[in-house]
Amino acid sequence: MNERLYLRSLLYLFLSLVIVKESSGQQRQIDSLEKLLSGNLDDSTRGISMMRLAVNYEGVDTTKSAQMYRETIRFAKDRKSDYLTGRTLHNYAILQYTVGNYQLSSISLDSAYHYLNKSNHPNKEYFIGTVYNEKGNLARYQNDYNSCIEYYLKASAIFEKNGKHTHSINTYLNIANFYKEQRENEKMRFYALKALEKSRITQTPIDYFKSYFFVAHAFCQEGKYDSAKIYIDSASKFYSDDYPQEVRTGFLLVSGLVNMNLKNYEESKRNFEKTHDISVVNNAVFTEIQSRLQIGRVLTLQRKYKEAEPILNKAFEDAKKNNNSSMMIIALEYMAYFYEGQGNFKKALEYDREFKIISDSVASVQNKTYSSNLEAKYETQSKNETIKRLETETKLQVLNIRQKNTLNYILLGAAAALLLIFLLSFRTYRQKQKLQQQRITELETEKKLAATEAVLKGEEQERTRLAKDLHDGLGGMLSGIKYSLNTMKGNLIMTPENAQAFERSMDMLDSSIREMRRVAHNMMPEALVKFGLDTALRDFCNDISSSGVLRVSYVSMGLAEMKLDQTISITVYRIVQELINNSIKHSKSRNAIVQVSMGTDQLAITVEDDGTGFDVSILDTEKGIGWNNINHRVKFLKGKVDINSKQGEGTSVLIELPI
Repeated sequence: MNERLYLRSLLYLFLSLVIVKESSGQQRQIDSLEKLLSGNLDDSTRGISMMRLAVNYEGVDTTKSAQMYRETIRFAKDRKSDYLTGRTLHNYAILQYTVGNYQLSSISLDSAYHYLNKSNHPNKEYFIGTVYNEKGNLARYQNDYNSCIEYYLKASAIFEKNGKHTHSINTYLNIANFYKEQRENEKMRFYALKALEKSRITQTPIDYFKSYFFVAHAFCQEGKYDSAKIYIDSASKFYSDDYPQEVRTGFLLVSGLVNMNLKNYEESKRNFEKTHDISVVNNAVFTEIQSRLQIGRVLTLQRKYKEAEPILNKAFEDAKKNNNSSMMIIALEYMAYFYEGQGNFKKALEYDREFKIISDSVASVQNKTYSSNLEAKYETQSKNETIKRLETETKLQVLNIRQKNTLNYILLGAAAALLLIFLLSFRTYRQKQKLQQQRITELETEKKLAATEAVLKGEEQERTRLAKDLHDGLGGMLSGIKYSLNTMKGNLIMTPENAQAFERSMDMLDSSIREMRRVAHNMMPEALVKFGLDTALRDFCNDISSSGVLRVSYVSMGLAEMKLDQTISITVYRIVQELINNSIKHSKSRNAIVQVSMGTDQLAITVEDDGTGFDVSILDTEKGIGWNNINHRVKFLKGKVDINSKQGEGTSVLIELPI
């Protein structure tokens, strides 16, 4: 089914949904304000009361309302009240917009901004935001699309800054409505969702209600009715009969459209019937005709032709009676669908032809109006002398040449625009490719880090197990053997030669026990497990210095007080161990320094030696196992390595790890 006309007709409803004025009890408020103004009031109270009276007159008598606004403006200017002058001009501009005087409305809004900006009232910025919002509405009606969005965004920024979230919601819905008119459905949905986001701050039911069903309407525009159903159901939870009828009927029409396209015909019919009932009570002729048309369409889809026919005929007659061409077009199209569904193709064709005639006539009227406007502009700018000259053959030839040139310019411009569009599309495609490749690289890096983490953890677990087995198992067995041999020695009579051999065996056994403990300690230092990283590193450096192989100085800052994760401690210990081993094996160093400092958010490790040094560039092509282990461990901890070394000048390695 073609829902284009139905979606377009909903536009007129949505234009009135954002800011709704209360009409109930207006006469009572007018009487109260007139009585108040007849008494003695201070200037401030009198000015505000006069403005409020003008606002209430809007729904009763627009002429009286305009007169009261002008009186209030004069009163405010006489009292030099810039704030009241600006407020009143703002409201006066809204009235002029409502009655179709757009030029005066624009002038009044500019004046309102001028006076509000001059005032020092604490609320002036908020009301400047409302002026921007109205300027956006006016620009939208006048098809000044760039200014429209600019004004709306200025208004929303002011409302956000001042914490006026409800007004911010209304502005976002205005922007969504604008993009709906431009058929930019994704942008419509974006701003409707922004309004919904702000509704979660206000926690106001009507804010939730409007935002949810605007999002649903955006999904309808995109033909995503399943998604629209989710949001329209959410909106229904906040439905209230106390809301203005324009808001309720707008919701019900969208809900009916969603259910109709999802073939929930009974639910759709209930939505449209409720719209009809509300419209009748409120004498809303447009939505009454619209709802009746949609009921007829649903019945047609259900093949309930006897019920559908009188409803569609009544809607068509009412549309003609009210001279509503947009409703007549929809009615004729629906009648054509109706008779096509019945198999009466002759009548379907008659209605389809009439539908096309009226559609074409509406377009023709619009074209004539547009042409008339162009002619009026041309006549005001032209002079009789110019017209006479253009009638001559020479000027006609010049005009033809200009027209040809203009056509050439248009063609060149179109070609340039197409080229630009192609280049932009190609650039977008390349950027998407780059982003995809970047994501693939990130995933590969994450995979490698995960693999490194698994390897390192497995390695440390295996080291811990072997160290425990050596220390607790083999160490205990060797100690038991030594004890048994010592016991046997006291019970045996040996020759001096055998006694000497026995003592040598005992010495070898002691050496084996010490070597076994050294290996176990290297695999998993007890000090690291029991006393932490600082103590373990200090013991390691002292052990190396005691061995005489390399003199190692150890300095730590802030590490003793920190309790690090076991995985981090073990990894850092192995990094330092590997760096010192490199100094011993390759650099011919005599002295080395290990510095570990703990900052607020990172751990810095510096290992320096006075060895022969090396060319750092060889690491890019000839990384050994030791450097690979160091790099893997640093990457595992998401850190970075900085190596400084030259031939004959020693080596300095700085490692920074985030904690």
